[in-house]
Amino acid sequence: MNIRFYNARILSLENDTSITGGELWVQGDRISYIGKQKDNDIKWDRQIDVESDLLMPGFKNAHTHSGMTFLRSMADDLPLDRWLNEQIFPREAKLTGEDIGYCTKLAILEYLTSGITSVFEMYLDPKVIDEACVESGMRCVQVGGINNFSQSLGYLEECYEELNSGSSLTSFMLGYHAEYTCSKELLSGLSKLSHKYAAPVFSHNSETSSEVQGCIERYGLTPTQFADSLGLFDHGGGGYHCVYLSDEDVEIFRKRKLSIVLNPGSNTKLASGIADIRHFLDAGINLAIGTDGPASNNCLDMFREMFLVTGLSKLREKDASAVDAADVLIMATKGGAKAMGLFDCDCLAEGKKADIIRISLKDPNMQPLNNIAKNIVYSGSKMNVKMTMIDGVIRYEDGKFFIGQDPDEIFSYVQALADRLR
Repeated sequence: MNIRFYNARILSLENDTSITGGELWVQGDRISYIGKQKDNDIKWDRQIDVESDLLMPGFKNAHTHSGMTFLRSMADDLPLDRWLNEQIFPREAKLTGEDIGYCTKLAILEYLTSGITSVFEMYLDPKVIDEACVESGMRCVQVGGINNFSQSLGYLEECYEELNSGSSLTSFMLGYHAEYTCSKELLSGLSKLSHKYAAPVFSHNSETSSEVQGCIERYGLTPTQFADSLGLFDHGGGGYHCVYLSDEDVEIFRKRKLSIVLNPGSNTKLASGIADIRHFLDAGINLAIGTDGPASNNCLDMFREMFLVTGLSKLREKDASAVDAADVLIMATKGGAKAMGLFDCDCLAEGKKADIIRISLKDPNMQPLNNIAKNIVYSGSKMNVKMTMIDGVIRYEDGKFFIGQDPDEIFSYVQALADRLR
C-alpha cells in the first residue's frame, strides 16, 4: 500500500533524538520520503492526518519467549531455580505445536499495543513460531534455545537453513538456552556450527550469581569466559540479562563486539539483581532491551522496561544522572535492531523498512511537551500508542488489530490451555 502521513512530528533517531515536522511517505514496505510537504502525483491508498502526534521507529523487543503467555500470573513469587524446575519446565513439556502458535499470537497482540515492531524470540518450536509471526505480520528474529533436553544440533541447523530462506519478515540465529542447561560437548558442537556458517551466537548469560558460581565450580570460568573459550563468540552474538558480569567478561563483550540485552522487569520480579549498565555504556557495548517472557515479567511492555532501565540504574549508582533517557530510547530501538541484525529497521529514513509507530501527544501523561523523547521514557505508556505499522502494513490502530484472526478466538484458546495445565 501507499500511505501518506502528514502534519506529523517525526523522531527519526537517524542521528539523535531531535524532532522535525512534516510528512512521511510509505510505498510498499519502505519509507520513500521524509520532509516538508511537497507536491506529488502518487496514487495514495490512505492519507493520514497525524494531527501533530509523533511518528518514530517501532520498539525492538530484543529478548522474549512469546509462547509462555499461558503461564502469565500462574507461576509467580518463586526464586528462579524453583520457578523453572517446579512450574515452567513441567508445564512446557505438555505443550503442542498448536498451543505454542496461539500463545505466540496472544503475545503479538500485546506487542502491537506496546509499539513493538520486532521481537528477538527464543522458544520451543521455531517452525510453529515462524508460521504464527508470518500469519500475523510480526517481524521476528528467532534464536535457537538448544539445551540438553530439546532442540538437537541437527534440528538447530535445519531451522537455520530453512527459516532463513522463507519470509522476509522472519529469520533465525544460532543460540543456546544457558551454560547450566548445556553440556560442554553440546556447546562445542554449537561452536562448530557457528564457525561453519560464520554465525553469531546468543544465550541467557549471568542472570543470577548462583549461575555464575556454578559455572566457575564446573570449569573455573564464568559463563562468558567459558563460551569464549569454546569459540562461541568468534562471529559475534551476545547475551541476555548479563547481571553478574566481571570486568573480564565486559572486556570480552567489548572485544568481540557482542550485544547485551537488558531485562530489568524480569530481573526485578525474580530478584536476580540490577545490571551494571553504566559500566556497559562506558565500555562502548551495544545495549538493547527485552521484556523477557510473560511468565517472568509478566508484562510485554517496552515503556515499563525503558523506565526500569534508567530508574534501577540510578538507584544502583545512587546517581540521578546515571543512564540518560535519550540513551535508553536508543537502546529500545537502534540498539535492539543492531543486536538482531535488522539494519534496515533501525530508524526512520528514506529507503528503510516502514516499521513505524504513532505516539499520541494529546494524552495527559505526555503534556506539556517540554521534551518529547524524555516523556516517552519517563511518563510514556501503552495508552499512547495509536498505531503500529510493520513492513508497511498497519497491524494495530486506535485499539483495533489487523493480524488476520479474531483476538477473541486467541483469548479463548489460550484461556482453555491455561485451565488445562493449571
